[in-house]
Amino acid sequence: MHQNIGFRLSRLPRLWRAIIDRRLAPLGLTQTRWITLYHLWRLGDGQPQCDLARAIGVEAPSLVRTLDQLSEQGLIERCPCDQDRRTKRVFLTQAATPLLEQIDEVVTQARREMLGGLSEAEIQQLDALLEHIENNGLAIQTKESDG
Repeated sequence: MHQNIGFRLSRLPRLWRAIIDRRLAPLGLTQTRWITLYHLWRLGDGQPQCDLARAIGVEAPSLVRTLDQLSEQGLIERCPCDQDRRTKRVFLTQAATPLLEQIDEVVTQARREMLGGLSEAEIQQLDALLEHIENNGLAIQTKESDG
């Protein structure tokens, strides 16, 4: 039984994103675009590109293409950072707001459905357990990269 936990944990994010992807497809958003917009919205305007990439879990160079596409769509702007001209900060445009509200509705509804049948206490416990597992994994990763 315990052997399946890792596989289940790896399948769930893909399943979750696939459901959201299918629901956002009519808006013309690829997974990388909606995830980038959603993270920027949640993190707040003016994020440095490298911080945004880290939050999303991608390498900064691979984020550049997505940011180029979002910029062409008029959904973001990139401005040089005052302290470091090599760093670009990413800002949402006003055109992104209605789209982000639609994304948020889809994500919220998917979350509600995926967590259906669980009580608030069970959801809080699940969140705490996942955080504990993640912290264990981060500690292992740090230990192994230092050793």
